Amino acid sequence: MIQKWFLDHPQSVGEGYFAHMGTAMRFSGLLFLGAVVCFFHALLPAMFTKTGSTIISRLHEKMVRNRRRVPGAASSAGSRSYKGEDSFDYVI
Repeated sequence: MIQKWFLDHPQSVGEGYFAHMGTAMRFSGLLFLGAVVCFFHALLPAMFTKTGSTIISRLHEKMVRNRRRVPGAASSAGSRSYKGEDSFDYVI
């Protein structure tokens, strides 16, 4: 049970538990920041005109383009696959 809930997914993306926790927490912080700036941009369109797009691009670069590829790693159960220019086999 511990293996399934805490270790399988981090290992499938080439990370340990705490490394994966740190990565996921950084993504969470950037997503929260992106939500806040988009909220203020919705109210005042002159504010944060490029910040939301920049955050999304940064997250995309980290998750899809620059992620470590783990040879032979199977995708996690229940993960979704994006069928675009790039693809990823896991979700945070």
